Amino acid sequence: MKAVMKIELTGRQEQIIDIVKNSGPITGEQIAEKLSLTRATLRPDLAILTMSGFLDARPRVGYFYTGKTGSQLLTEKVKQITVQEYQSIPVVVNQSSSVYDAICTMFLEDVGTLFVVDEYSTLIGVLSRKDLLRTSLGKQDLEAVPVSIIMTRMPNITVCQKDDLIIDVAQKLIDKQIDALPVVKEVDRGTKVEVIGRLTKTNITKVLVDLAYDELI
Repeated sequence: MKAVMKIELTGRQEQIIDIVKNSGPITGEQIAEKLSLTRATLRPDLAILTMSGFLDARPRVGYFYTGKTGSQLLTEKVKQITVQEYQSIPVVVNQSSSVYDAICTMFLEDVGTLFVVDEYSTLIGVLSRKDLLRTSLGKQDLEAVPVSIIMTRMPNITVCQKDDLIIDVAQKLIDKQIDALPVVKEVDRGTKVEVIGRLTKTNITKVLVDLAYDELI
């Protein structure tokens, strides 16, 4: 019968396990900081804990307790990602712009959604491809029709803020069946909002790709 060797952990190694359990994934530098030690001092302990199976490590992610499944770790990571990490530059048009100008802007900027602002850069509306296509199918003079006539107006616009979680905004995109949300900040005591970015389905796809290639730190 093969004997099973029991590994006796030192007090410091048990501390490391507790830290990783509560804060993982976590880097070696962060563990050392919590223990007020240097990374070099902890290197033997981390090696022992990793080789013995108590911990596991992934490049550019850090150490994690093996009691957690991969799906649990992934879920935790996704729920920490905020809009500001992936938002894009917004493309805006003035409310006095014509539908023709908006179509040209959408084509040149290669976007699917335009945000309409007033003279104070306050968000007042949103234009989608469908809005512009619907209008262009008629017999109207597109250069004479202002975008303010066909846009979706506030407060019927779904927005998000830079500190919102990506997963929550992704759910909004699904629920509303839209391609993009304006990222806004409140101005004028919260009665109005200014567009500071956009969050699109492409941004959400980039999150997925970065997760697959371990690009998220």
